[in-house]
Amino acid sequence: MSQNSLPETGQKAPDFQLPDADGVPVSLADFAGRWLVLYFYPKDNTSGCTAEALDFTAHEADFRALGAAVIGVSPDSCQSHRKFIDGKKLKVQLLSDPDHRVLEAYRVWQKKKMYGREYMGVVRSTFIIDPQGVIRHVWPKVKVKGHVEEVLAKLRELPEQV
Repeated sequence: MSQNSLPETGQKAPDFQLPDADGVPVSLADFAGRWLVLYFYPKDNTSGCTAEALDFTAHEADFRALGAAVIGVSPDSCQSHRKFIDGKKLKVQLLSDPDHRVLEAYRVWQKKKMYGREYMGVVRSTFIIDPQGVIRHVWPKVKVKGHVEEVLAKLRELPEQV
């Protein structure tokens, strides 16, 4: 597995503990016994990230009906997340990873290129984690349009108990 390859289906999900928008610690263990959709995104209040968060929010009841929680992770601060949630009326929980510990554990903090310039940033990616903490599906380099519907469809396909 190269340094840039994401954790794969069938692997144990890397553990994490990060603060939410209110500074309350949230960990992978909090979701033991239920499905988790963990998505990584670059920045609050940017067009693609806002569209993705609004799509997850619009389908929040569908995810809940499937017994799945949805969590977004970015390097933004807790205060930035609180403004983003309140300003856009989001129903997804957002976690703050300014030190990139979890971003690096999931290998979504990578070298990117734009306008000939190289920089480190978040590669938009989504993981479905089963109730036992095992990764069941990975979407690397996500395109926002239609993504949430793909995640829901995949979640419906997966067996209830793995």
